[in-house]
Amino acid sequence: MHHFDIEGIHVERIAHSGFFIRADKTIYIDLFKTLQRDFEPADLVLVTHEHFDHLSVEDLRKIVTPETTIVSTPICEQELSSLAPKQLVLLKPNEFFDFGDIRIETVPAYNTNKFKSPGVPFHRQGDGRLGFVLDIYGTRIYHMGDTDNIPELANVHNIDVALMPVSGTYVMTPDEAAEAVGVFKPDKAVPMHYGTIIGSEKDAKAFREKAACDVRIL
Repeated sequence: MHHFDIEGIHVERIAHSGFFIRADKTIYIDLFKTLQRDFEPADLVLVTHEHFDHLSVEDLRKIVTPETTIVSTPICEQELSSLAPKQLVLLKPNEFFDFGDIRIETVPAYNTNKFKSPGVPFHRQGDGRLGFVLDIYGTRIYHMGDTDNIPELANVHNIDVALMPVSGTYVMTPDEAAEAVGVFKPDKAVPMHYGTIIGSEKDAKAFREKAACDVRIL
């Protein structure tokens, strides 16, 4: 089972950190590795940052139409503009955008202890990479992007479903993700960022064993 429903909202993990959400709008987040599957055209696309496993033009071409709105960070402007969406909304951390009745809030996403070379994190705090909280008619879904257990999580509240990276190396380890659950206390959590480039279902299960919330492995 790669999906579940909450308050009439369909939440489906595609691969890695990619999700498909359907309310009365069709929403994709960080679509990657869709393989041969056919997807519905997107009303709304969210892209957390520019790395190839989160911004895949090849995958986005399958679902972006001239009627699609894309929300992302300024780092991604050039590549996303090439898709010619109806609207490209570029946000910094701690901003929001209303897409009809759906409110999108941005949360910082960065590394505190994952380094590609001494003192150089994979995801630097100042680069403006994002997590997204989608408030869909009162149901709050938080896609954390590529992040560690950062201090700003203490400012995130009332999350019904948290989509949480657990692979380690570039993002939180299962232990760190479980600690993050203790900070912002989501009702449910879905592990992500495993199964393609790095990490495996073993990481998802390790997270489930330690997290103090209802964990759904999709």
